[in-house]
Amino acid sequence: MLHNKEILIVEDDPVFSRMIASFLEREGAVVREVENGLEGLQALRQSIPDLLISDLSMPVMTGLEFVEEVSLEYPMLPMIVISGTGGMADVAQALRFGVKDFLIKPIEDINVVKKAIEAVVDDANDDVHASDDFSQQWFKVSEDADRGASETELKWHLDALRHNPGSARELLMGLMPEPDSQQGAWRLSYHSLQSADTNPIVLDYAWLMGGKMAFYVVDSASAEEDGTATTLMIRAFFNDFVRSGDVNERGFLTLVKRIEDAIRASAYTSPVRAMFGVLNTADNQLDILPAGIKATVDSCGSTSLVHNDHWLGRDAFSSQFQSVDLQSGDARVSLSEVGLNSFSVDIQKIA
Repeated sequence: MLHNKEILIVEDDPVFSRMIASFLEREGAVVREVENGLEGLQALRQSIPDLLISDLSMPVMTGLEFVEEVSLEYPMLPMIVISGTGGMADVAQALRFGVKDFLIKPIEDINVVKKAIEAVVDDANDDVHASDDFSQQWFKVSEDADRGASETELKWHLDALRHNPGSARELLMGLMPEPDSQQGAWRLSYHSLQSADTNPIVLDYAWLMGGKMAFYVVDSASAEEDGTATTLMIRAFFNDFVRSGDVNERGFLTLVKRIEDAIRASAYTSPVRAMFGVLNTADNQLDILPAGIKATVDSCGSTSLVHNDHWLGRDAFSSQFQSVDLQSGDARVSLSEVGLNSFSVDIQKIA
């Protein structure tokens, strides 16, 4: 797998860099080592490797600055980042720049590094998965890989996050999209005031061709210690779903069925309260599929309740979509039963 693969390591700790490099060289890889981001950029201008591994804590140029620069100049270059602090804010920001995976020091099992590299290199060679993000590295969504990513790597990641709930929360919060977004004449914004003592409400959305916007909301705390893994799994399936182009009610129900099958099959995930939705701007209509989350929808001067007792992972597939008329040009979806959290999504026609 790694034979003759060129790997660039950007790491200011020479002992750690040499340890990783020696291991990869024994696996047949061709390894280059540099000590900081500026040297990394110079090395990239000389030759583009098959994979880049970068520390996030470095002198001269921070790892985050380096990763951002690389993502702009070399958007197709697969990257893995290493965090020596355990802080998830920078890791989450790096992942939003397109980094495929992350590792946290100390690394006690060198095979974790090997598995992560093999997964990223393998996907880089596969047009189907070349644009997969890091959660899809862990929770493969193709039909021939329903068992998920490497059990060794997945278990290592999730154990690390389970043992540090603060880091897990920081990671999920850091992966939230921009709070305000516009496509054509429509705007989406969300407002979040969340407790620092529990896993967060997580939202993700995607503007699509044909005047549609798809989104989901997950109450990650409702899955307890499995909340992080369950949320990341949903993220992986959702990303694959929006890329498929089959974004309609039938497609969403197929998505929910696949997620529920995966939740039942995985040892790392549990049923969770969630909600899915699709905005069809051509019809001025918002369709919401509740999966355990209770919400109120304010639109056209009236308030309606959106709710279903079936959690995602407990037969949410049998739920029915509820339609919201957006002829007035705006709607607010507010979560009404999430403890001390305050979370709302506004959809507005601005022209």
